[in-house]
Amino acid sequence: MLAKKILGAFFLLLLFSCYRNTITGRSQLSLVPESEVQSLAVGQYKEFLNKNKVIPANTKDAETVKRVGNRIALAIAKYYKDNGMPDALKGYQWEFNLVENKEINAWCMPGGKVVCYTGLLPVTMNETALAVVLGHEITHAVAGHGRERMSEQLLAQGIGIVGDIALGNNPQTVAVFNQVYAPGAQIGVLLPNSRKQEYEADHFGLIFAAMAGYNPQEAIPFWKRMAAMGGEKPPIFLSDHPADEDRIQKLETLMPEALKYYNSSKSVRN
Repeated sequence: MLAKKILGAFFLLLLFSCYRNTITGRSQLSLVPESEVQSLAVGQYKEFLNKNKVIPANTKDAETVKRVGNRIALAIAKYYKDNGMPDALKGYQWEFNLVENKEINAWCMPGGKVVCYTGLLPVTMNETALAVVLGHEITHAVAGHGRERMSEQLLAQGIGIVGDIALGNNPQTVAVFNQVYAPGAQIGVLLPNSRKQEYEADHFGLIFAAMAGYNPQEAIPFWKRMAAMGGEKPPIFLSDHPADEDRIQKLETLMPEALKYYNSSKSVRN
């Protein structure tokens, strides 16, 4: 009888800890409040910048990263507004930094804290391909993918979260946050639905880049360049992520939708 009660309480916890994602429409597990995740992200972001070489903001490459990021951020805000969700980005204070690092990588933390590594730029080769990558990474944040993974990790470890608690006061939750959000955390800790999250990030990242005025068709040659790298792929593109061929094929099926957004953005600019 006790076991049944515990099992029932467990399922009730799952039921009331799920929410429907405002971007994807998919039901996601959410055991942690967004405001607390954003608070932890600010601290980790500052620590990362203090420990790494940030490229001066007035340099060409850093200006490009900031320009692309800001355009995508504006596109996302418009997307939410157009869909009747103007408050969905509550707490977001965007920051875009370029960091000296040979790794081919970029990432976005909750609250809009974005870093691009210098090693990515020779592979993107142009501003439009950079927009495709940043759109993808920013979508992970605004779609709550990291928070979903963190919730699953907490559940798997039996760590209880009740109400709007201060996550920073709990060493266990901080450890899980660092597992999920720390730069490079994607290696070895991706959860089973991470591939679904990757396709969602591809899908909506493409839309956001298109809305920002970047031709989404550039995603195809970019991913072909990534496929050509073979064993040199960076951590963010390892085997836990969709195979290059599968990703390219999926992007091609998404292209007509993305091009509609792109063409609409051109008519507005003109």
